[in-house]
Amino acid sequence: MSDKPTETVSVSVATPAVAATEPAPSLPVVNPSSLPSGFEWWRQTMAYKTGFMSAEESVQYEQDRLIKERYAECLSCEKNKQWVMAYSPTVRFMKDQIEKIGGDISSNNVFCDHCDDFKAGGFHPKYGILVCQNHVKSRSHLEDTLAHEMVHYYDNTKFKVDWMNLKHHACSEIRASTLSGECRMMNELMKGKLARLTRGHQECAKRRAILSVMANPGCKDEAQATQVVNEVWDSCFNDTRPFDTIYR
Repeated sequence: MSDKPTETVSVSVATPAVAATEPAPSLPVVNPSSLPSGFEWWRQTMAYKTGFMSAEESVQYEQDRLIKERYAECLSCEKNKQWVMAYSPTVRFMKDQIEKIGGDISSNNVFCDHCDDFKAGGFHPKYGILVCQNHVKSRSHLEDTLAHEMVHYYDNTKFKVDWMNLKHHACSEIRASTLSGECRMMNELMKGKLARLTRGHQECAKRRAILSVMANPGCKDEAQATQVVNEVWDSCFNDTRPFDTIYR
């Protein structure tokens, strides 16, 4: 396993100095409808690809294209987010359970944004949940990501997690990967990572927890992350609250 994750994971380090994500590179505030479209956009694209643009025109084209791409990503993410929050049994159940213990989660604190890091989402106790619109490409992936982050939200509300305590962080990551559905058999088969059918779910949850703990600024290296995850594994993997058992 390398230091750079090879799959999208959650990053849930909740300290003022280390937010769940860093701001994406700033772009001019532009109404996408004011950008070239239709035939004109096709013409510019062909000119760009064939080298018939000046250096200045090429820079402007690349900026316009980036704005268009991020706008399309945002629209798709927001559409899927609204659907999942309204119709996903897992997400609706987690929302109810969070509210029962005094939390408040809604579209107002679940955000879609562009992420530079290779991750699917993140959680911050002050700001809420981030969904990385450029890495979460499908409704089912967004559902798993949101369910994962909602387990962190639940843990933070119920247990007052110290996210700089590696054991606390590891425990919540184990629970989030176990309960969210991201480690169910079909997901692992599609990634080609289900080596043994009988223990595939546990191996997935442990692998993802280690990757996430490695992103904690208090973690020295993979060896320390692995050690911490192993130390809390049994108790945290078997703690399925607020579910009765592992459903997904």
